[in-house]
Parts: sequence; structure tokens; C-alpha cells
Amino acid sequence: MAFTAADVKNLREMTGVGMMDCKKALVASDGDMDKAIEYLREKGLAASAKKAGRIAAEGMAYAAVIDGVGVVVEVNAETDFVGKNEKFVDFVKGVAATVAANKPADLDALMACQYNGTDLTVTQQQQEMVLVIGENIKVRRFAFFTEGTSVAYVHAGGKIGVLVNLEVSGGIDATEIGKDVAMQIAALNPRFWDKTQVTQDVLDEEKKIMLAQMANDPKMAGKPDKVKENIVIGKLNKFYAENCLLQQEFVKDNTMTVEKYIESSAKALGGAVAFKNAVRFEKGEGIEKKQDDFAAEIASMVGGSK
Repeated sequence: MAFTAADVKNLREMTGVGMMDCKKALVASDGDMDKAIEYLREKGLAASAKKAGRIAAEGMAYAAVIDGVGVVVEVNAETDFVGKNEKFVDFVKGVAATVAANKPADLDALMACQYNGTDLTVTQQQQEMVLVIGENIKVRRFAFFTEGTSVAYVHAGGKIGVLVNLEVSGGIDATEIGKDVAMQIAALNPRFWDKTQVTQDVLDEEKKIMLAQMANDPKMAGKPDKVKENIVIGKLNKFYAENCLLQQEFVKDNTMTVEKYIESSAKALGGAVAFKNAVRFEKGEGIEKKQDDFAAEIASMVGGSK
């Protein structure tokens, strides 16, 4: 049975599958629309396309050092339950291994890479996982470091993944230092790594807020500008201590800053360590999660049963 371009278009609209796959399905089924849909379902394409519209805000953030390359990835799923599924976790680890092996330039490049240990691309392996697990699954983002010493930390089974990059000298093992810094980043999520990264516009905004607060405080409003300026400087130091990793109090020992902890710990080991960079991924951050209206759902079920 022959088929037309309109048939391909109709099949695409019915299944949400790409044009080329729809054409292949119609060729394989000799133009029979029902058989073409069945073909796509068997291949897992129709199922994955249907699920692709669902919000995936759960899943896993994962970090690891693989063959000397520090990698952090986030892969999303629809439910927290799937985020703990062994097959899903293996898929996430495979994505990380693929990043380490290929060092892709961006997400599109990663999705086109051959998935670690298979003949499939990452996109195809992701589609396979959708079929196996039955939920929308999406590789969301990744980062990696190839230079220096990377230390990985995964918090709460994949809620947060942190990758810390250090410059280490003196032949020391800085793993514990890196892990402590990563835990600090996971817990406090600093806006900046160091106060030198705080831009002038951020400082100006903070100063503006502080001066406005003093102007609205009857006890402060009448004080000389010089006094106010000194108070602002003190408050900015507090801003750095709250928002900049290296200037923060070290969580495990609040008598020192993170910067001082790194320096003193490295010295005790007989070497030196400098913090270079870090990446913190929190599962689902910035994704608008679907809020089910259970009351409305129950009401509709009751209404429909009358």
C-alpha cells in the first residue's frame, strides 16, 4: 500500500514522533497507519514521545572523577521513586562516563555522543530508558574539569552533586580537603566562590540597601555620613562572610574561614592547596514542578460516578 507526505504528517501528529521515524514506520508497515503506530510503539518511540511532554523535575544529580576527569551531571525523571531505580542510576553514571570520555562542548553534542559501552547515542539510550522505566527522562546539564585535582561529592543520594577543582602541590592527597569544601558548598550554596568575584553593581546595590535601612532607623538617621560609611564597610564584610565560599565560616570549625581551613590543612599535610573552581547541581532547581490539584481530581471522579 502506497503512502503520501500527508500520511507521514498525520502519523507524526498522532504519535509525536519525528518525520523520518514516521516515514520508516510507514515503509515497514506498507502504508498501513495502524500497523505504523504499532511499529513505533514496539520501537519505544511513540511511548517516549508521548511521555516527553511530562514535567521531569526529580531524578538525580551525580558527580564523579572518571579517568582523571571530574564530571557532574543532572538527569531528570518524573518521580522521586524512579530517581532511586537501579537502572536509572546506572544510566546516570553512564552519562557521566560518556562526558568524561568525550568531553562534549554542549548538551546537543553530548546527546549525539555514543553512550558509554553501547552502539547507541545518548539520545537513543535515553529513549530506551523511557521505554524501560515508563517515565519521561531527560539529561539536563553537565560540567567537567580536565585540569588540576577534582573531588566529587553526592549529597542525599543524588539531591545535590558537587564537583570541586583544586590546584595541589607538594605531592599530598587533598581528597579530604576537597570533600569538606564540597560539603560546605552543598550545605550553604554560596552565591560566589571568592569576594573578588562580587561585581561592583552587586556591591552598589548592597550599599544602597544598607544606607536606606539606616535612613529609616531613627537611631541611625542622624549619625554623620562618615560613621554610616564605616558601618557599611562592616556590613559588607558580613555580606562576604555569608555569600562567598572562601570567606564563609567553615561549617566543621567556626573558628576559621574556608580559605583558612584549606590553607592550614594543606600545610599540615606538607603541601599547598588552592581552590580553583566548583560546580553545584541541585536536582530539579529552576524547573517548575507540576502541582496536582487532588481535591479537583477527586471531585471530578465523584462527579463522574453518578
